[in-house]
Amino acid sequence: MKKPFKKTLMIASALTIGMAVFSPFQVGVASAEKTIEASVQKEQQIKGTIKFMFGDSCFIKGDDGKFYYVGLQKFADEQIEQMNLVEGQQISVEGSVLKDSSEFYTFEVYKKNLPKEISKEDLKKLEIMYKEMQKLEQEKKYDEADEMYQEMHKIIKPYELANWMPESFEEYIATYEFNGNSLVIKESDNDQLKVIYEEWIKLEKGGKEEEASKKLDEFYKILDPYLEALYPPQTFEEFIAESGLKDLPEDVLTKLKTNFEEQQKALKDDNDELYEKLWDEYYQLIRPYINSLSFDEYMSDIYFEISTSDKEKLKEIYEEAIVLDRNGEDEKAEGKWEAFHTILDPYYEANKEILIFASKLTINGHDYLPQH
Repeated sequence: MKKPFKKTLMIASALTIGMAVFSPFQVGVASAEKTIEASVQKEQQIKGTIKFMFGDSCFIKGDDGKFYYVGLQKFADEQIEQMNLVEGQQISVEGSVLKDSSEFYTFEVYKKNLPKEISKEDLKKLEIMYKEMQKLEQEKKYDEADEMYQEMHKIIKPYELANWMPESFEEYIATYEFNGNSLVIKESDNDQLKVIYEEWIKLEKGGKEEEASKKLDEFYKILDPYLEALYPPQTFEEFIAESGLKDLPEDVLTKLKTNFEEQQKALKDDNDELYEKLWDEYYQLIRPYINSLSFDEYMSDIYFEISTSDKEKLKEIYEEAIVLDRNGEDEKAEGKWEAFHTILDPYYEANKEILIFASKLTINGHDYLPQH
């Protein structure tokens, strides 16, 4: 498929120099079904082995046979990096037990990534707004929660701008490595791009976001043809090779190539509805030729023991469901998958992980405490 080019690439590249980017809903795994007020609970200590890592969290099998999802959000990113946590590592954790994963994302955690220069007065306002935003999200009032985030952003952005050290035009354009690919931007275009880039920076610094966005449109109108030359559209042959599909009949390949070309045109025309329709048609064409995971491969990530009799039943149902899926018998396949999960889901429930908000870690005899 054609490599997409977004105007946000420019923003992302420039902002990483000094302007932090905040998402209103960085909660990721957070559920909005339960209360988001963190409860004060007695510290609990566990020991165990790391099974999986998830950025600022890890999944641990305790020496007591229980499973724990441990949030490391109290620790600085630099600390987590220094810990060098890896699967199979022995670890000791102290922390409070939480009822819901949303409790990992307190204002104290959010505050870690805010500019240090924010005044106490603004920090207090942000704390009130943050909690209100979480409450709105809990109530599924997502539009109102987003509006609250936008209001928070208005408070934060002046501090970000004060710290922002944008790349020069030369540094920014060099990140595309045009010269390394023997692609030269015409001098007149280069001069124009530099002027627009510097105007964009002034508008951003002045807080004129709408005008700045229009400048980006101007910038990419000139730059996009060069980017398309640098990253040419993927050919059908390359696409099929990367898909892993093998031994496709000639008539299917012909249909797929026509579908592929129509998808490319729909993308160029920004026709999302047609693109989605074509993608569905593509899937139906390749469906009989998809190599599904074997049952053993599918079950390889299961972290708990399943009885031999249940495993035998699961394997039989799984293989029947795969055949039905491949043959396009969706209704029958759905029934098989429901039967599959009727057996498997109780195991997940019985082995449900306990949520721990870590306040101390011990690894190889070294203690780690959150930096304040």
